[in-house]
Amino acid sequence: MRRGGIFGGVGLIILAAIGIIAYLSIFTVDPTEQALVLRFGNPVRVITEPGLNYKLPLIDNVVYLDKRILDLDSPSLEIIASDQKRLVVDAFGRYRIVDPLRFYQSVGTIPIAQSRLAVVLNSAVRRVLGDASFIDVVRNIRAELMTKINTQVDQEAQGLGIKVVDVKIRGADLPAANSQAIYQRMQTERQRQATEIRAQGEQAARTIRAQADRQVTVIVAEANGESERLRGEGEAQRNRILAAAYGKDPDFFAFYRSMQAYQTGLKSDTTRLVITPNSEFFRYFNDPTGMMPPGSPQAGLPPVAAGTPPTAPAATPGPAEPAPGVPPTPPSKANPDMHPAPPPPLQDAIPPLQTPPPQDAAPALSIPPVQTPPAPAPAQ
Repeated sequence: MRRGGIFGGVGLIILAAIGIIAYLSIFTVDPTEQALVLRFGNPVRVITEPGLNYKLPLIDNVVYLDKRILDLDSPSLEIIASDQKRLVVDAFGRYRIVDPLRFYQSVGTIPIAQSRLAVVLNSAVRRVLGDASFIDVVRNIRAELMTKINTQVDQEAQGLGIKVVDVKIRGADLPAANSQAIYQRMQTERQRQATEIRAQGEQAARTIRAQADRQVTVIVAEANGESERLRGEGEAQRNRILAAAYGKDPDFFAFYRSMQAYQTGLKSDTTRLVITPNSEFFRYFNDPTGMMPPGSPQAGLPPVAAGTPPTAPAATPGPAEPAPGVPPTPPSKANPDMHPAPPPPLQDAIPPLQTPPPQDAAPALSIPPVQTPPAPAPAQ
């Protein structure tokens, strides 16, 4: 019993020792990692595939390196472009460890590798962008410049066991001291262009407006000329029709002329006539046929017809002048035909008829004035 207990305890110790040795001899590699086995500090094996691996316990040591793509940040750089303009460039890169043994021998750890790569990246950015102009960096060939920087950084990183996947320029701006001045210059340039374009537009507008005004003037003048021509033809046709009508009926023409005289001479609130009711002016007021009433100087005379020449009134002697020193004799109240003064002539109250001249060989119309009755002779 005692011997069996001793062997049982030793067996447990042996099993525990075997378990510890197995634990120290076996290690695993994740899919996102790659391992480097070191023996007394010297690399003896590189493991890039994931899985279960072994090593010598207490002799070999395992160093794990990241297999994924890593980020590389670079501080902002102030560079001078080929056109002597200053730029503040912010660039970054991405890399991956492709040779763990060379990486471990050259840099050892990832932080040291990032510091080395940052120096390489800054140098490449300065070289490439220093040969380009400001416009090329900002707008024209920015993608080509980034490709060139990537190529140069990758070539220098191969000696470190690193593959540079990509290099990008995050921003390329002007320095803060120069930004305001450049913005003002750009604003002034845009305002100048806007003013020039606006002036050209105003000039074109004035040209179009002047052409339109000229066309309007020409069209209006032509329209006025055509209207005047048509109006003249209408007036000529009207005159021919009126002349023919007046020549066919002289009595009606005399009546029509009297009506025009009434319309012109007898206006409301403005007419003051001193005339006898038996005068020829009121011929058609007394009789529609135009015959003068009995007792008037023109009694029995027909109405004045168109084309009849005027008859001169008979001369009547004027009043006798009194002898010097003898007062004039007042008119007799027993004689009702006596008047203190002759009535005014009717030619001043009756306006002449505006008859246009006949055209196209139409017969001419001779329009006589209205006969003025002679003043009665004063009593002797």
